Amino acid sequence: MERLTSALLEDAVDQISRMPGIGKKSALRIVLHLLKQPKADVERLGNSIINVRNKIAYCKVCHNISDTETCSICANPRRDNTTLCVVENIQDVMSVENTQQYNGLYHVLGGIISPMDGIGPSDLTIDDLVERVKAGGVNEVILALSATIEGDTTSFYIYRKLAGYDVKVTSLARGVAVGDSLQYADEVTLGSSIINRVPFKQ
Repeated sequence: MERLTSALLEDAVDQISRMPGIGKKSALRIVLHLLKQPKADVERLGNSIINVRNKIAYCKVCHNISDTETCSICANPRRDNTTLCVVENIQDVMSVENTQQYNGLYHVLGGIISPMDGIGPSDLTIDDLVERVKAGGVNEVILALSATIEGDTTSFYIYRKLAGYDVKVTSLARGVAVGDSLQYADEVTLGSSIINRVPFKQ
């Protein structure tokens, strides 16, 4: 893309193009669109982004994003607190919630074991998961991780860590295709995979 005539415009395009999936041309269209909007609307957008970065925290229980110390899911007395659904990231929580087929709690790992990317068990919240199970009250742990080598490796590692506790460990039925990331599965398939979950096997 040719150099822009305004340094301010060029800086805005450069910053927006750093976002995933947005190239320079798309960033330019976004910036030009913002220039046509009322100042108050653009300021609200800017403030909301700043607030997301500065004020949103992580739930002390499940590590989901939250405006408060404990997220709304963990704090909801109508949720089944005997069942934990273990997911890789926050997007996966949203994917499972969108199915409307699950009413338990979650545990967000913050990634999956991937030696190629330098991510080991200690980089994830696996120890916190074990502590939740160890504290008692959890009857089932659902391993809802992506059907990839890394996802299966992480599931097996967690299964071994929980082997000494009186808890049922299940995994999603393979309606989610091998190699698929959970967040890209359609809601019907993912919902069916949750309902028809099976005991985890090595």
